[in-house]
Amino acid sequence: MGRTTTLRGGLGGASATAAEQAWVEVIEKMDETYAELVRYEVELEDKNATLEETQGFLASVLASMSDVLVVCDHNGLVQQVNESLEVIVGVKASELAGRLLPSLFVADHRDMVSDLLMRVRRAPLHDHELRLDNGAQGTPVSMNCTARRDHRGRFAGVVLIGRPLGELRRAYEALHQAHEELKGAQRRLLEAEKMASLGRLVAGVAHEINNPVSFVYSNVYALCRYIKHLTEYLDCVHGHGLGAAQEALRARLRIDHTVADIDPLMAGAMEGCERVRDIVQGLREFSASTPRETRPFDLVPVLRRAAAWVARVVPHTLVVEYDLPETLMWRGHPGRWQQVFTNILQNANDAMADLAAPRVFIHAGQDADRAWVEVRDVGPGIPKDAMERIFEPFFTGKRVGEGLGLGLAISYGIVSEAGGLLSAHNHDGGGAVFRVELPVTESGA
Repeated sequence: MGRTTTLRGGLGGASATAAEQAWVEVIEKMDETYAELVRYEVELEDKNATLEETQGFLASVLASMSDVLVVCDHNGLVQQVNESLEVIVGVKASELAGRLLPSLFVADHRDMVSDLLMRVRRAPLHDHELRLDNGAQGTPVSMNCTARRDHRGRFAGVVLIGRPLGELRRAYEALHQAHEELKGAQRRLLEAEKMASLGRLVAGVAHEINNPVSFVYSNVYALCRYIKHLTEYLDCVHGHGLGAAQEALRARLRIDHTVADIDPLMAGAMEGCERVRDIVQGLREFSASTPRETRPFDLVPVLRRAAAWVARVVPHTLVVEYDLPETLMWRGHPGRWQQVFTNILQNANDAMADLAAPRVFIHAGQDADRAWVEVRDVGPGIPKDAMERIFEPFFTGKRVGEGLGLGLAISYGIVSEAGGLLSAHNHDGGGAVFRVELPVTESGA
């Protein structure tokens, strides 16, 4: 009996121990589960924070985009747009959501947009010019269109990105301007090198010309004095009477005509020598930075002399009409300014080479703050594409071998150096007009 009781007590204790062990295991499992839940919750919070950060980043990117962005579903309904599109069309994103994509564009382009939605399923589309509907004429944009696919690769919609063409045009114009400036710098560098080489050549030529011209000038000057002596002697001989034979010889040789013609001939020769001397001096000044004489002088005789020189050397009759004041005070070296107007008049004469009656008008005057001279021809005028380059060195509209393209460039340099302005334009009545202006403080008026 006593052993039986002891046996029951042992069995009951074993059951209690097993139960306690089971509860312990349950509690441990609950602790593990709770810990796992806490870990999952922390991970979820981290993922939510990362997701919010990513969404904020994407939202800031979309808001800062200057290009327009439109996201559509597979039916062509708008799902999302960025702020740039809102600004262009003047409608909030919340109001655009759910609208058909073609409705965002002007009526004339909606069929084209519908066609793009079908074609983009096969391949991306690039650089399609469309107009977004802004209630007016529409805003032109260059659109790129790409298909959007889900994780299984199935077509899920369309993404459109477009850049307003106004911005593209401004960027292109800035690039074009920079390119033109670069070409201009390269051209000026090349011209500077040409001018340096030309300067060295001109210096040598001027030196070689100067020596024989000096001989000719001194000899002509001596001849002028000798001719005066001879003329005085002939007058004396003729005054004492001649025999019949001498009178006949005098008439046959036209001695009286020759004596009368000698003075203007020698004056012309002297003027020519002085002109050559001025040209040589101009070549020297062109080839080196030497001090130049500057003084007030009357420009009117210089203008007439320049016109006479040009009219004298042309093969046809050049009619020059003057509208000049009695005097027009200018400042500088008369020879250099004669070179300026000789070049301008020669250029005008060349422009009228094919005309039967070439004519040049020289008009001059003085305003309150400047003196000016205009030279107008009746030729065909300056071509539009040559207007901006007409004063560039080595630019010429003549045939090869007829000119170096330096006359107007040298004239422009002389006028600019004097503080003046040389400009050109076409006259409403035909022909070209070259205008030289000099401030009165520089003109000496």
